[in-house]
Amino acid sequence: MEIRIGIAHANREVVLESAETAAAVKKSIDAAMAAGSVLSLTDDKGRTVIVPGDKITFVEIGVPVSGRVGFATTS
Repeated sequence: MEIRIGIAHANREVVLESAETAAAVKKSIDAAMAAGSVLSLTDDKGRTVIVPGDKITFVEIGVPVSGRVGFATTS
């Protein structure tokens, strides 16, 4: 599923694809924001994203996506 995280004083949000369940991601986000600690998430390619919990401005948790295939076209 796609996760978008807005960070205070950053021009762009952090976007990652994760195999975690929405409930597990929400629990991690809630804990990091409540404690003011860091949020650590691992994407589906094994990369780790670390965000300071006290700087999170919004989080958008998408629905699970299975087998997404895309083709770019140019005019």
